[in-house]
Amino acid sequence: MATELDKIFLILEIAEFIIGMLGNVFIGLVNCSEGIKNQKVFSADFILTCLAISTIGQLFVILFDSFLVGLASHLYTTYRLGKPVIMLWHMTNHLTTWLATCLSIFYFFKIAHFPHSLFLWLRWRMNGMIVMLLILSLFLLIFDSLVLEIFIDISLNIIDKSNLTLYLDESKTLYDKLSILKTLLSLTSFIPFSLSLTSLLFFFLSLVRHTRNLKLSSLGSRDSSTEAHRRAMKMVMSFLFLFIVHFFSLQVANWIFFMLWNNKYIKFAMLALNAFPSCHSFILILGNSKLRQTAVRLLWHLRNYTKTPNPLPL
Repeated sequence: MATELDKIFLILEIAEFIIGMLGNVFIGLVNCSEGIKNQKVFSADFILTCLAISTIGQLFVILFDSFLVGLASHLYTTYRLGKPVIMLWHMTNHLTTWLATCLSIFYFFKIAHFPHSLFLWLRWRMNGMIVMLLILSLFLLIFDSLVLEIFIDISLNIIDKSNLTLYLDESKTLYDKLSILKTLLSLTSFIPFSLSLTSLLFFFLSLVRHTRNLKLSSLGSRDSSTEAHRRAMKMVMSFLFLFIVHFFSLQVANWIFFMLWNNKYIKFAMLALNAFPSCHSFILILGNSKLRQTAVRLLWHLRNYTKTPNPLPL
């Protein structure tokens, strides 16, 4: 029987699902239609489209996960349902995070400017570098999946025990293995965060250098390049903020799940955890001129359509 807290949790999760679907379906449709019309797909549009598709998959897994936790939480501890759901969520989350990281790095090399030869060499080979990062993410996904499978098997075995505290006291070695596996999973999640943070810091240095050059040239401090720097920095900063909330919520949710299973606080951790795939698409729309202009035109047409009076019947 679902409690009032479960109903509120499910309503909020459905709201997050609808918000995320609206943003990501919009990104996917706009980029696909532009690609068909122009008979050409740009690198940024390709990454954005892949990110939108990955996030849509993640949102469906999150929705199923939420109904499972809210309505039938006892089924979550079974191998038949618990393990596949956790593995699917981890795979889609991994792909979404790495695609967002590749997008941040792409914008950095596209907009920032440094006269250093290494930067120019990497910028010239930007597309190949993005492909290499995606290949690296796939290898890390395989490694993570193997580690996570062992982690889930041990954890679900522990949860099946009637007295978790006593079981952990009797099996210190097993608990140490869990800690090592959890650390490995956290470290692999830290790699895309560190890459995005590095690109943000270099974005800031490039903006400072560009603004100083404009002032020395008596051209002011606002031009198209400066605005592009600032918009890209806002996108990366927003991504990092959501990723930090996402990362720490994941750690809290894991701790609650495996140490205080069936605790009501895991639902609050899941709400914060799922804010990343739901809200990130709107940050991308606001930061991308093509998507932003299309969204403004769409809202204008919808506003005019709602204001149009219905014809009176004859």
